[in-house]
Amino acid sequence: MKVLLTRPEGRNQSMIEALSQRQVPFVVTPLLEVIATDDIYNEADIAAFHQADIVIFISTNAVTYAARALNNHFPDNIDYYAVGQATLLSLQALGVNAIEAPTDCQQTEGLLTLPSLQALDGQNITIVRGVGGREALAEQLAQRGAIVSYWQVYQRECPPLNHRVAYDWQQQNIDTIVITSGQILSHLMQLVPKELFAWLHACHIIVPSSRVYEQAINAGFTHVTNARAANSDAVLIALGLTA
Repeated sequence: MKVLLTRPEGRNQSMIEALSQRQVPFVVTPLLEVIATDDIYNEADIAAFHQADIVIFISTNAVTYAARALNNHFPDNIDYYAVGQATLLSLQALGVNAIEAPTDCQQTEGLLTLPSLQALDGQNITIVRGVGGREALAEQLAQRGAIVSYWQVYQRECPPLNHRVAYDWQQQNIDTIVITSGQILSHLMQLVPKELFAWLHACHIIVPSSRVYEQAINAGFTHVTNARAANSDAVLIALGLTA
């Protein structure tokens, strides 16, 4: 097994350490880069954040960029929620207590099962996320009576990579690829030339959710494992390695 790690720059370190400890060979090629949005310091969005009853962080990037805009000051009178364990740990590192999605479903669908997010009449909720996120969470919360707003603090872009990198992966005998978002999968498909699709589709693909699993199957992959989360422990288990 030789693993390709594709998360944005600086987000692969825990997997690098885990694979190195297990003497599993790997290659790191970020297929996404994350930058702040032009609206990160939007006064109306920041005011809505401070007035919210509930704030939901979609990702560690949401925590990082919100913290930058807030100078690491998070109001104490807000109930904070994190979609996944990594996001929860990012908040805790800043001294923020939060509730996370259930461990068996570390995504928005899991978050929506929490008892505290069922009856939300009149509750002001801010969802902190990146540009272009899914609408399902906001729609469900609104149906439960919440007044929902977004604070979009970051955006994802495809790094400037040459198609030649895909030939390098094949020559380096990459046979396993860790994909942590649907956008990374889309960028992978755009980057790999058609003549390498046979190699690509033969690779073992690790994905973080049922949604990305379906996306991978529809893209022609046949060996796909749903880790059910994007954190390192979940990915290691999906790879058949002890967490």
